[in-house]
Amino acid sequence: MGFDTHTYPGDKTMAAWKAAPGAPYRWVGYYLPSPCHKDRSWSGKRQALVDMGWGLAVVYVGQQTWGRTPRKISAARIAALLRSGTTCNADFVTAERGDVDGRDAIETAEREGFPRGSIVFLDIERMEKMPAAMRDYYRAWAKRLLADGRYQPGVYVHKFNAEAVHADIKAEFVAAGVTDEPRVWVASGRGYEEGKAPQDVGFAFAGVWQGMIDVARTVADIKLPLDVNVSTWSSPSDPDQVGE
Repeated sequence: MGFDTHTYPGDKTMAAWKAAPGAPYRWVGYYLPSPCHKDRSWSGKRQALVDMGWGLAVVYVGQQTWGRTPRKISAARIAALLRSGTTCNADFVTAERGDVDGRDAIETAEREGFPRGSIVFLDIERMEKMPAAMRDYYRAWAKRLLADGRYQPGVYVHKFNAEAVHADIKAEFVAAGVTDEPRVWVASGRGYEEGKAPQDVGFAFAGVWQGMIDVARTVADIKLPLDVNVSTWSSPSDPDQVGE
C-alpha cells in the first residue's frame, strides 16, 4: 500500500508514519514541480525519504483539458500567457507542448536526484471526452522521455480513460523499440478494498490502483488528508522492481 497527498507533510511526520508499528504504507507519491502542480514542497526531499525507507512514485502533473476542447492559439498568445505566469491551460494541450513538458519532466527529475531509469508518471485527470489534442500531448510527452532515455514514462489515469491511454503509451514504447511494459497507475473508487490487487481495478496492465480519494488517515497519532493506493511495486518508480 502507498499514499499520495498534495503537500509534503514534513520530515517528522513522514519519519513517524514510516516507523510506527504496523504502519500500512510502504511508498508515497513524490510530486515534481510541474505545469499544473506548482507546489514545491516535495522538492529536495528525495534523499530524506529514501533514508527513512520510503518507496517513491514520481508524479508530473502535465496539461489538462479541464472539460474543455483545446483551442488552436498563436505562438505569440502562448508566449504572452507564459510571461504572465500561466503554466497550466487547456489551450496548451498540443504535441509541441507535450515535447516541451517532457523535457521539463526530465530536467526536473534529474535535479531532484532520481536515478537513471526511474519511471515518471504523467498525471492525466479524467476526461468525459478525450480531444485528439490530448492524445497528441501525452504521446509527445512519452516520446520525448523514451527518446532521451534518462527516465521512462509511466502514466496516472482514471479508469474511464485508461484503456485508450495505455494503448497509446504502449504504441510509443513499441515505436521506440522499448520492450518494457509501461507502468500504469489507475484511479477508480469503484470496488476498491484493501487487500485487492491493482489488476482488480479491471485491467491486467494496471500496476497501481488509487482506490480511495480525499480521505483522512491517522498513523502514529498524526492525521493526514490523502489518497490510498495499492501497488505491484513497493517503490513504483524504481525500474529494478519487477513486482512484489
